[in-house]
Amino acid sequence: MSNPKDQQNFEEAVKTMMRYVGEDVNREGLEKTPGRVLKAYEFMFGGYQEDPQTILNSAMFSSSNDEMVLIKDIEFYSTCEHHLLPIIGRAHVAYIPDGKVVGLSKIPRVVDVFARRMQIQEQLTEQIADALMEAVSPKGVAVVIQARHMCMEMRGVQKISSTTTSSALRGLFKKDEKTRMEFFSLINSSSGNRY
Repeated sequence: MSNPKDQQNFEEAVKTMMRYVGEDVNREGLEKTPGRVLKAYEFMFGGYQEDPQTILNSAMFSSSNDEMVLIKDIEFYSTCEHHLLPIIGRAHVAYIPDGKVVGLSKIPRVVDVFARRMQIQEQLTEQIADALMEAVSPKGVAVVIQARHMCMEMRGVQKISSTTTSSALRGLFKKDEKTRMEFFSLINSSSGNRY
């Protein structure tokens, strides 16, 4: 992902942070921590290296379907851009095709692309909706995200298990109340039997 000099600078920055909080960077348990943090960050922020349009366009198919397609409970992990602490949540993503559909696995991949960047939840919700609108050109897109923010739970107001909900509605989901209500009814219904 980065050149050796950047990796070395990153690892030195991790050591500086550990020293700042009072740790001995030469302690046995911490000797390899800077390298582990580097690898973790490369994974957690891998979304900067991926293009959501390329992902969506790689599995586009003609279809006569014009009814809602919904994938709900897409689990994701992101990182709050204000405190670099975890955001843990679920995304519900729906669209109404207009001549073409996208491979189902591509939608969770797009959620992960944007989640694996420094984020605020509101922007994450918008980015997913806009990426689908741009690539698929559907009659509408709806995205709802429900998430816990460790910046609210581990520090600050310390409100454990509080949930933030955000939505982004495009096309028919914004214009047509019946379509919007169907979406919200489906994402709030019990999942019942899992297959």
